Amino acid sequence: MSKPIKIPSVLLALLLPALGLLTQPGCTGYRLGSMLPPDIKTVGIPTFVNRTSEPQIEIQATRSALEEIQRDGSLRIAPENQADAILQVKLTDYRIVPLVYDAQRKTAASQYRLTLYAAIILTRRSDNKVIVEHPRCYGEATFPVIGDMSSSKRIGLPKAAADLAHDIVQKVTEVWTEEKK
Repeated sequence: MSKPIKIPSVLLALLLPALGLLTQPGCTGYRLGSMLPPDIKTVGIPTFVNRTSEPQIEIQATRSALEEIQRDGSLRIAPENQADAILQVKLTDYRIVPLVYDAQRKTAASQYRLTLYAAIILTRRSDNKVIVEHPRCYGEATFPVIGDMSSSKRIGLPKAAADLAHDIVQKVTEVWTEEKK
């Protein structure tokens, strides 16, 4: 027959208050909710405006945003003339920064970080009222140098555009709200 386990009273004095705290409801909690008005269910997305010096990046960035909105599911994509809201995006900056340098050639980078910056405005189509506005969204990706720099940038752009799209959709559809209990 086994003997009962005896817990020292000092240990009990420490454990009981901790257990009490774990079982008590907190005063404040957080929940994830949509910041969109209930009447905004569809969004029209015109091709992004490219204000950077890098040509043609707006095509990949727009495509990535459309895919991310479909993946997220908070909004449906609709033609601009039928959508509840219009998402306008301006690509404001395109930066490439060297991260890793080649051991044999100290001035040649072998890996870069590509960062895309954008400003977004979501407006209600019926009255043109601004619903969401963020002047600084960004997405980034790292990529190796393979061949020439132009070919290498084509490796990094889709990843950076997808990361930017995720940031845009998150800023449009999600907000942490404090909930008092």
